[in-house]
Amino acid sequence: PAMAPVAGLGTSAGPAPSSARSKATSQADEVMAQLQRVLARHVPGFPVTRSQLPARPGAGRPSLADMTPGQAGGSGLAGAEALPASGARPSLADVPSAAASPRLMGAIKHAQESLQRRAAVGADSAGVAASAPRALEEIGARNQAFKQVLKQAASSPAERATIEIVAMMFQSILTEERIPATVRVWFARLQMPVLRVAVSEPDFFAAADHPARRLIDRMGACVMGFNTAQASSPGAERASNDALEREIKRVVQVVEAYPDTGRRVFTTVLTEFEKFLDHYFENENQASKRGVSLAQQVEQRETLAIQYTIELRKMLSEVPVQDGVRDFLFHVWADVLAVTAVRVGAQSDVTKAMKRAAADLIWSASAKASREERAEVIRRLPLLLKTLRDGMGHAGLPTEKQDEHVRQLNNALAAAFTAKTAAIPRERLDELMDQLDTLEAMLPEDIEGESHVDEMLVRDLSGHESEGMEVVAEGGSAPTPAMVAWARELQVGGWFMLDYRGRNEQVQLAWRGLRKQLALFVTPQGRGVLFSLNRMAAFLQAGLLLPAQDEALTVLATRKALAKLDADPSGLLS
Repeated sequence: PAMAPVAGLGTSAGPAPSSARSKATSQADEVMAQLQRVLARHVPGFPVTRSQLPARPGAGRPSLADMTPGQAGGSGLAGAEALPASGARPSLADVPSAAASPRLMGAIKHAQESLQRRAAVGADSAGVAASAPRALEEIGARNQAFKQVLKQAASSPAERATIEIVAMMFQSILTEERIPATVRVWFARLQMPVLRVAVSEPDFFAAADHPARRLIDRMGACVMGFNTAQASSPGAERASNDALEREIKRVVQVVEAYPDTGRRVFTTVLTEFEKFLDHYFENENQASKRGVSLAQQVEQRETLAIQYTIELRKMLSEVPVQDGVRDFLFHVWADVLAVTAVRVGAQSDVTKAMKRAAADLIWSASAKASREERAEVIRRLPLLLKTLRDGMGHAGLPTEKQDEHVRQLNNALAAAFTAKTAAIPRERLDELMDQLDTLEAMLPEDIEGESHVDEMLVRDLSGHESEGMEVVAEGGSAPTPAMVAWARELQVGGWFMLDYRGRNEQVQLAWRGLRKQLALFVTPQGRGVLFSLNRMAAFLQAGLLLPAQDEALTVLATRKALAKLDADPSGLLS
């Protein structure tokens, strides 16, 4: 079905094509290529060859602890916020750079210091939200004035063109009404640091994945839904949004405090911003933290159930047990053990009782040749069945399902009375008991490489549906491999339009599982919607899940700048 537009969010109606991911990438590349053609045509000597950089550098990033702050203009911002440790610190690949003229770099430094001083004066004033529109007007006017000063300081047509394009891009960002004005004020402070990078790194105008662009795009994507989210949920706590705005403020101040480090500072704070988002949605965002907690429990339960099943299969591979009992242990009791371990701990008395029940069931279902053994089975059976029912109840199985499993187990136990197979030796039974008691120690710590585990993890999750969290168990259309790849790469914080269960509503991606097999979206009101990877890809394929942004913030800003240049390219050099 067609998607109804939501005020303040750009959406495209109708099903998303199977090539949506590649289409978005190609659109960004085309914008960058078009910009290169314009620069080559109108700006003498502009370096337009893209540097050969890795598209997405590895997880290890240089830490700002390795950097020496440049002249921060005495604003005190260098020490305003403490930086978290960044872990590994390998060097970034050398970036081909153009030597900017000292006069221009000095002018940029002066402009940035001026902006920081004015910001520091009004930093403690009351009514920040109310004064933000006026502050944006003032910043816009100052940036225009600075642009003329900077152009006069430029020593080449390429530098003047760089100043003009960066100014156009930020003019677009500062007038983007889908971003709250209080956040745009902080985005405005990035114009001079970005200009400093752009004049020395022509790659900024050729690569949509330049770290400065990626940082702005990620922060913009996360706040793009604030205005409409608040409108649809007037009772939502402001504290959640404040936490995200504080982090954006911190990021901007760190970038300002290290003006001489170029793309390194953008790369580092981007990594830290990604880490912040995980913590934010789990602990600080009022709409998402309950849903994230539930989703994490689902993932932990599913992963444990799979691991328990793997280990139970190994344990019983050479033990003579009825098939019905095997199926029950693998498909039902492994999940019961997982639920119990998640809720009360793997070493709790309740979990140990569930493990003993598994051992008792294995023994009871093995061949019983003597009258004494049969009598012992009958004596133990009521307590064993009660424990099995309690466990299934804790795992959420309805009573009719429990009755069905108990009937099958009774049939298996009756068959054991007449079985001709060998009985389980007492030594082997004791060994099984020991293995069950220490089952967690045998569970593989890392099952990343086992593809069949991922396949099992995306089984029917509908049993996990609860108040406040819906589980998407059906819908969409068969996804292509490209669509699955796109679904895997969706980033936390982005806003989407979701058409599900008769509702067409705005949702934010708040959590991705450890192996990205699960994804949780939340509404502004706090309702969670949990997807498996393939189901999410199916919804993307069918156009039932659409990104709220047609393209990244800096790509859109570049496109708008190109439209102005197409109308009047003389502004590049004037």
